[in-house]
Amino acid sequence: MTNRRDFLFRHAHGFGAIALAAMRAEAAGRAVNPLETRDPHHAPRAKSVIFLFMDGGISHIDSFDPKPRVTAESGQRIPLPRPKLVRAESPVLWASPFEFRKYGQLGADVSTMFPHVARHVDDLTIIRSMAADHSEHTAANYFMHSGSGLQGRPSMGAWVTYGLGNESRNLPGYIVLDTGMIPPGGTDIFGSGFLPASYQGSLFRRGAQPVADIAPRETDPARQRAKLDLLADLDAMAKERYGPISEIEASIANYELAFRMQSAVPELADISGESEATRKLYGLDQAETEEYGRACLLARRLVERGVRFIEVLSPKREGADRWDQHASLKHGHSMNAKATDQPIAALLQDLKARGLLRDTLVIWGGEFGRSPTAQGSGDKVGRDHHPYAFTMWLAGGGVKAGLIHGATDEYGYYVADKRVHVHDLHATVLHLLGLEHTRLTFPFGGRQMRLTDVHGNVVREILA
Repeated sequence: MTNRRDFLFRHAHGFGAIALAAMRAEAAGRAVNPLETRDPHHAPRAKSVIFLFMDGGISHIDSFDPKPRVTAESGQRIPLPRPKLVRAESPVLWASPFEFRKYGQLGADVSTMFPHVARHVDDLTIIRSMAADHSEHTAANYFMHSGSGLQGRPSMGAWVTYGLGNESRNLPGYIVLDTGMIPPGGTDIFGSGFLPASYQGSLFRRGAQPVADIAPRETDPARQRAKLDLLADLDAMAKERYGPISEIEASIANYELAFRMQSAVPELADISGESEATRKLYGLDQAETEEYGRACLLARRLVERGVRFIEVLSPKREGADRWDQHASLKHGHSMNAKATDQPIAALLQDLKARGLLRDTLVIWGGEFGRSPTAQGSGDKVGRDHHPYAFTMWLAGGGVKAGLIHGATDEYGYYVADKRVHVHDLHATVLHLLGLEHTRLTFPFGGRQMRLTDVHGNVVREILA
């Protein structure tokens, strides 16, 4: 097995980064093991988060927020002042190419894009009044994840694991499941910023070996264990001679995690023990849904193993650019919906059936919405980026089931009631996990930094 020093030098930019930088734990006042579980500020409603990130910006008025007036006035100019968006868009309204139907006791209007998720509306809190600050993908992705449109700030998942640690002994606390496409902004979207690197998102790739360089070089487990024990003895001798050194002890903890992951990751990725009914539920028997279905199934398995924060990225679809349809929106949105709708519904059903939904907060949404006005013409019509009003939904983890919160105006252009800014969403997620966003801080640059900066309010109307 490669020794500790060689491992860090050779893999500092891969999995080894988990071990490389732990070790500002002393400055942060943390325990030696950076992922050791810690007490929340108050009784939590959720233990884990699954963030289903719809990269590209799904259209709210084509999914969960229908606008009859846009349909009635399609082809006419929108009678509202319009801020400048990313591209030069037409001021002409364009009716949704999708039909809407009412579902559940809630009577929620849901697009025909999502027939599977629609059957679960009575488990959802649908927030129709989201608002963000950025209309360009990279900055908007950073903002949705870190509360800042600038690169280099800790992501929400990093803040959560910093605040609470991780209940899994064998896996990282923050895992990102790649399904084919990293969003604009790159892996820094899931980074730890100025927090210790132990809290950054660990990217699990597709395939039988989701983590690079995790396979043990030593084929005999007993010999590998003996080498680790020898290193531990040498470290103990150094501790006895020089006293406690937090960086060394934190590195030891991370090496032990890497060792345990060598057996935990293959066991996680091996879904052969799942029933045929479960595999069909997630759509693993269909080419269109297999990729995302596997990721959603792995998300459930990660929750069962105590992982604190899991993000599932949107799948790569041939002939469609994520949810970013400036043209051919009907085609692109339909393809993405077919890939994700059944697996997401399966995840909700599976979590609920196993008693996991009450402790797991599921978040669905993109970095912004899309405009009610058109881009392009004919059968190539699309919509522009739109951060001024969009829809996200939450399920489980202490939010009210069967609720529509907030509203947009008659055109879906601006928030008309109960605005929920991204900072408010972050504050609410932390609250559900037992963390007060004003108290979860880290010293950096001469001030106490936090996920919500100096903003954010808990949206108490959506709490169960």
